[in-house]
Amino acid sequence: MSPRKQSAVQKVAKVLTKVPVRLNVNGSEYALEIEPRRTLLEVLRLDLNLTGTKMVCNMGECGACTVLIDGKAAYSCLTLAVDCANRKILTIEGLSHGEVLDPIQQAFIEQDAFQCGYCTPGQIMAVKALLEHNENPDKEEIRTALSGNICRCGAYPAIIRAAESAVNTYRSRKTAVKVKNNG
Repeated sequence: MSPRKQSAVQKVAKVLTKVPVRLNVNGSEYALEIEPRRTLLEVLRLDLNLTGTKMVCNMGECGACTVLIDGKAAYSCLTLAVDCANRKILTIEGLSHGEVLDPIQQAFIEQDAFQCGYCTPGQIMAVKALLEHNENPDKEEIRTALSGNICRCGAYPAIIRAAESAVNTYRSRKTAVKVKNNG
């Protein structure tokens, strides 16, 4: 084998070699051995069986694979899993508390903010990311936060209403906590 081909084979072998990685997903620690080339989306769905994060375009165009990494929205199809070591990853499965839904999830149900539901986890996670950094967004900020998420069914008006409803719920809960603490 020529030195050039041998070098190429060695590079491929290095990429295919599994490496240890520790992921913190939804508050649980996972010790995995994965190939460095694998995306977070693949690891979540195939290794951890967290299938709420959807694989649609696999090119960072649709937002169905949106998760939070250290509180910020990220397309898991474009994020290497090895780059997420020692970071906090939150998926749609990590939002609810047992049988109690997160206010964003509840708002999506109450506002009928989905049709086929395939984009819904990504839409919800985009709203969650917004509320992590801005507890009182206006309608334009909500639209901007959701602009990276496509709904092929066209449920955008209901999605915006659901996001606004979730904002109001978060706001009223925060006010209630403030009153209780000052009470």
